[in-house]
Amino acid sequence: MTAIQFAQPHLLWLLLLVPAMIAFYVIRQSKTTASLSMPGLKPFENTGKTYRNYLRHIFFGLRTVTVALLIIVIARPQKTDTFQDVSTEGIDIILALDISGSMLARDFKPDRLEASKNVATEFISGRPYDRMGLVVFSGESFTQCPLTTDHAVLINLMRELQSGMIEDGTAIGNGLALAVSRIKDSEAKSKVIILLTDGVNNRGEIAPATAADIAKTYGIRVYTIGVGTMGTAPYPVQTPFGIQYQNMQVEIDEDVLKDIAGKTGGRYFRATDNNKLVQVYGEIDKLEKSKIDVRQFKRKEEKFMLPAMILFALLIIEILGRYTIY
Repeated sequence: MTAIQFAQPHLLWLLLLVPAMIAFYVIRQSKTTASLSMPGLKPFENTGKTYRNYLRHIFFGLRTVTVALLIIVIARPQKTDTFQDVSTEGIDIILALDISGSMLARDFKPDRLEASKNVATEFISGRPYDRMGLVVFSGESFTQCPLTTDHAVLINLMRELQSGMIEDGTAIGNGLALAVSRIKDSEAKSKVIILLTDGVNNRGEIAPATAADIAKTYGIRVYTIGVGTMGTAPYPVQTPFGIQYQNMQVEIDEDVLKDIAGKTGGRYFRATDNNKLVQVYGEIDKLEKSKIDVRQFKRKEEKFMLPAMILFALLIIEILGRYTIY
C-alpha cells in the first residue's frame, strides 16, 4: 500500500498565509491611488491597456504559488510504501451446494438458493488467506470452481449459479464424493467441506455414507447444513398456468447429514431462516480459523524535490520578468 505523508505536517498550517496574501493584494489594488494628479483625463481617453497591465497580476500569482510550494517543501512530503509478510497454516475449503429445484422455496428471502449464495459469498470474502473451491449438485454434480486463492473469480462463479443448470434431484452422495476428490490431494494442514442441502438423497450412484467414509479416510472434516423451515414451505410447482408456489412439507434427511458430520469430525447445523444461516456460517468460521502471522514493513521516500524544482523555476521566471518586462 502506497500513501503520501508529511514529515512535518504541522507546518501545513502555514498555507493559511496564501489566502491572506490574496485578500491583502485584492484590497490593496482596490485602494490604489495615482501619485500624479491631473485636472482631466481627456488627453488619455484613447489610450488602451497594454499587456503589461495584465502581466503584473501574473507575477503576484507566481509569488503566491512559490510561497505555497515553499511551505510544502519544508513540510517534507514522503511516499510511504507498506508491505505485509503473511504466513498461514493453511485451510482448504470446498463448498458443496445443492442447486436442486426445491432450493427455490420461499421460506428464505428471496429464496433458499439466493440466500445460500449471499451468505456463502460473505463467508468467502471473510477468509482472504484460505484456498476455496465450489462444487454444485442436484441430480448430478460438477465442479464450478476448483481450489483457488482468487476469491473474486470464485465469487463471480457463485453468483452465476442457478437452479436447473443440471438435471434435477438430490444426489448428496455424489456431491460429497466430488468435493472429496477435489480436496483429497491438498497439502493443507486442514481440509474442510461445507455441504449444504435442503432435501433427501434420491439420486446418484454413491451413497452419502460411502462418501463420508472416503472423506474420513483422507482426513477431511465435513460440516453439513440442512436448509429449510420446520413444517411446511412454499415450493415452486410447474402447472399448466406456469410456476406456482404450493405449501409442502419440508423434508431434510437430518440423520444422514448428522452421520456424515459425525464420521468426519465435523458438525451438523440446521438453518431455518436467513439469520440462522448467517449464524451457522459464523460458527463454522470460528471453528476453522487460520493461524496467520503478519509482519508489516514500511519504506519512506522523500518527495520534496519536484515541488522544490517547480518553486525554483517559478522564482526565476518572476525575477526575470520583473527585471525585463517591468
